[in-house]
Amino acid sequence: MVVTSVSLRDFRNYERVEAPLGEGLTVICGDNGSGKTNLIEGIYFGLTGRSCRTRNEREMVRHGAGVTRASVTAEDEDGRHLFEVGFEPGEPKHLQIDGATPDPSAATLRRPLVSVFVPERLELVKGAPSARRAHVDQLVTALWPARTETRAAYNRALAQRNALIARIRGGSGDPSLLDTWDATLATQGIALMADRREASEAVRPQFQARADELGLPGSCDLRYRPRSKADDADGLRAELEERRSSDLDRGFTAHGPHRDEFVLEHDGRSLRSYGSQGQQRAGVLALLLAERDALAESGRAPLMLLDDVMSELDVSRRRRLAAAIGAGGQAIVTTTEADHVPTEEAGTVLTLNVAGGSVKPAGRLEAA
Repeated sequence: MVVTSVSLRDFRNYERVEAPLGEGLTVICGDNGSGKTNLIEGIYFGLTGRSCRTRNEREMVRHGAGVTRASVTAEDEDGRHLFEVGFEPGEPKHLQIDGATPDPSAATLRRPLVSVFVPERLELVKGAPSARRAHVDQLVTALWPARTETRAAYNRALAQRNALIARIRGGSGDPSLLDTWDATLATQGIALMADRREASEAVRPQFQARADELGLPGSCDLRYRPRSKADDADGLRAELEERRSSDLDRGFTAHGPHRDEFVLEHDGRSLRSYGSQGQQRAGVLALLLAERDALAESGRAPLMLLDDVMSELDVSRRRRLAAAIGAGGQAIVTTTEADHVPTEEAGTVLTLNVAGGSVKPAGRLEAA
């Protein structure tokens, strides 16, 4: 599926804007503060119903407006599709696909996959393990949509076990009642661990290759570090039972896949602890490109939204990154200078100029 255009209304600094998108690489060019990142966010919001920058979605609504709307069109072998999201603070979001409210369980399959890099994505390296767990779980869903339920089933079992722990602590239950939920949590936990391990292994080889391309020579690796050492459900259930008394003391389940960690390494050391800002940035980009490679093999290469990824790179690395981005499907890149995105094929890159809350096509970028 190829995304062909975006329309925003009262979104960030845009009162009303419509912009075409190229089927290969689109370069969004403009001064700092002109709205380039806002346009990237608007595309992401239109396709997913979420912001890629903030949890306070009121910030997306243009100052002085009460409602914002994002519409994104796309095309595939079945024809043209329209993805729309309307948002009014304090009210539920209004999502539609081709004019109808989608079934949440099927919406992921019906819309394009999208991968985004904005400065906030450095939290994948710098932030808490929960961000990395959520990211890998999203990759699992993208690679194998039928496995979406695995994480949801584990979360339900975890919530039920924690609720029972609270009741037992309050004197309204016997600890032996946890036996059933230990077994359920263990069964779902082993399945979740298997999905995460398989997803990690699917991107590891390409992560190493992409990291080298982006200026992280040497040994780079993505390591999955599960909290549990168990190989099967019986083993995980035994671990939970062994820790039952400490869980009752704490008031929650402290062991299991919800405490897993994923580590990006360079030369055997954690990028989170020892990597520079530039190395962490290269690590996140390498991970996103590696994930696109894995998804492309399954026939579902995502649209890549990349905000200001060229400014801190030298000319050689810009060429490598531009080649990597352009070789794997549709991508949208923002920059302050069009020549920061070198291309080898004249006329294949659509350029958009952003200024004063407007977006104007500026033709095709020439080869460098």
